[in-house]
Amino acid sequence: MAGAAHAQINPAAVTIARDSFGVPHVFAKTDAEVAYGLAFAHAEDDFESLQLLMLPVKGMLGKHLGRAGAQVDYVAQLLDLDKVVEGQWGSLSVEYKQLMAGYVQGMNDYATKHPEEVLVKKLFPITEKNYSAAVVLALTVFNGADRELQRIFGGRMPTVADWEIKGSNAIAVHPSKTTTGEAFLAINAHQPNSGTQAFYEAHLCSEQGWNALGGLLPGGMVILHGANEHLGWAHTVNNPDKADVYQLQMNPDNANQYKFDGQWIDLDVKTVKLKVKGVPITVRKKAYYSKYGPTVKTKQGVFSLRMASLMKLGPMEQWYRMNKAKSYTEFRQVLGMQQLSMFNIMYADRHDTIFYVSNVTMPDRNVGPAYNWRGTLPGNTSKTLWTAIKPFEQLPQYINPAGGFLFNTNHSPFMATAPQAYLNPKLFDPKDGFETFDVNRSARFKELMPLDKPISYEEFKAIKHDHQLPKKLLYSYNIDTLYTLKPTDYPQMETVIRDFQSWDKNAVPDSRGGGAFLMAFYYLADSGKGQYQVTKAMAEKAFAHVQAHQIKHFGKTGVTLGEYQRLIRGNKSLPVWGMPDVLTAMWATATADGRRRVVGGDGYVAFVRFGKTGLPQIESINCYGASAKPSSKHYADQMERFIAQQPKRMTLDKAEVLRTAERVYHPGE
Repeated sequence: MAGAAHAQINPAAVTIARDSFGVPHVFAKTDAEVAYGLAFAHAEDDFESLQLLMLPVKGMLGKHLGRAGAQVDYVAQLLDLDKVVEGQWGSLSVEYKQLMAGYVQGMNDYATKHPEEVLVKKLFPITEKNYSAAVVLALTVFNGADRELQRIFGGRMPTVADWEIKGSNAIAVHPSKTTTGEAFLAINAHQPNSGTQAFYEAHLCSEQGWNALGGLLPGGMVILHGANEHLGWAHTVNNPDKADVYQLQMNPDNANQYKFDGQWIDLDVKTVKLKVKGVPITVRKKAYYSKYGPTVKTKQGVFSLRMASLMKLGPMEQWYRMNKAKSYTEFRQVLGMQQLSMFNIMYADRHDTIFYVSNVTMPDRNVGPAYNWRGTLPGNTSKTLWTAIKPFEQLPQYINPAGGFLFNTNHSPFMATAPQAYLNPKLFDPKDGFETFDVNRSARFKELMPLDKPISYEEFKAIKHDHQLPKKLLYSYNIDTLYTLKPTDYPQMETVIRDFQSWDKNAVPDSRGGGAFLMAFYYLADSGKGQYQVTKAMAEKAFAHVQAHQIKHFGKTGVTLGEYQRLIRGNKSLPVWGMPDVLTAMWATATADGRRRVVGGDGYVAFVRFGKTGLPQIESINCYGASAKPSSKHYADQMERFIAQQPKRMTLDKAEVLRTAERVYHPGE
């Protein structure tokens, strides 16, 4: 897959200003030069994650990670990314291709200057088409391709439930609902705290009308959610029915033929060559394709996967246009590109507009009789083969609702504002599978958000910073039985049961009840195996586990949440608030010493205030710091502020940035 040739960017034309927290502010004359500077700065801070994003599209992750990496390489080939890129390359604008060229050159130049940091020889140079393939792969994974393929390969169709609650928050408040007459926006997507899906903060400013600040993921060459001089937007993950899985009717006399509309059709086949670390020979494996899409043969049957994200090459170009929009009208026109295949979008601006849409490139499934589109579909008929997506206007959306606010916490888009302005789900196609439920975070938000008066900026931040679960718990499994056991019936674990049952549901570090609850939560999540009703026997086992775990690892009962759950980076280990599905969400993994190390959740938080004049006021915080390199002083320098919920002030003012910068330099200096 060859790349395109573009004029080389001179690093001397690009200025990187690092503020006192190490956040890069990139300045240049052209947008392409800014993209170059972003790539270089990001590589300075986390070159490993940038490479991990690119390795699969060149079939090289197996050479770095061994068998596990080779599996990802195979999936990248199975999705036929090269075909997607080649087929749609002409749909991308010249301006966007120039932006890509600058970004790719920035990565390549950094690799040339720092060969000791390159993970796999011959990974570089990267081309614009390699980069485009990586973007498609990343968005397809976000859309659930990895989950669907794991279920297919594992022989687990139809799907089973995931117990662990993750999620994101986004809030927009209209000026009429605030005490200051400003619009407020909270940006708080929950992602892993490190690696290829962790947020990186940057400020991008050119002389071509680009001035935006916010968060992006490795490989993002624009701000993915943040604010410019006029407006801002936030994302949360949405989960309507974005992917379809089909079981093919195979020919009993020919393993490579499937029936389609009464005729036997040959599967397309290609050979994938896999390089695996430690294996001296090239491993060859077949990849199959039907009219529906990438196809997998298993003992359970032959299945095809169809997703609109594999039909869209321009999501990053759409984000780029969102970065440069100056008004709601422009922003709305950009959304009409329908290149971004998913994500709720929360919007606010300085012109008295707030807006929300559950954005998705929704398949138009009006192609035949009634089918269970959430289940496994018959892959033998054109009646299940959708070929178009629905118009943007048919997606759930609000503009300036009567309640004066909008919010999403991965709950139903039909309940995204005050009750009097709810959307009627009956007006939307049930085949689209939009969420119809509340989660703990949405229920708690409704408890906190006043309906009859405006709120101050401090009250707005306090809502986002809230650690409390709602009065009625809405986890995906029913744990009410844990509250019915009588502590006196279990003298050996009476203290643990009392701590659990008397907990005020506030996930603060010094809470004994919070510690007991979270230990029981993870035990049930790990051992429940999809059971939605916790039985008395399961409750007894959960409390016995909590009791034994506290004695074994802490030498006592009454372990607090902060003793059990830690925010760890390098040699820092701090007690931290939060847990799954509170507004300050945290999810954590077990450590050898019996604690839980936070690995995702409230990793990047930003607040934006839009007045009628002047630049927006921006505050933000990262759970660690601006750099992923342990040698950097910005590796963990925001942790204490993060724990204290004290965001740092940021600015779009170029003059102020340059005046107060800790370091100003050109890439490579």
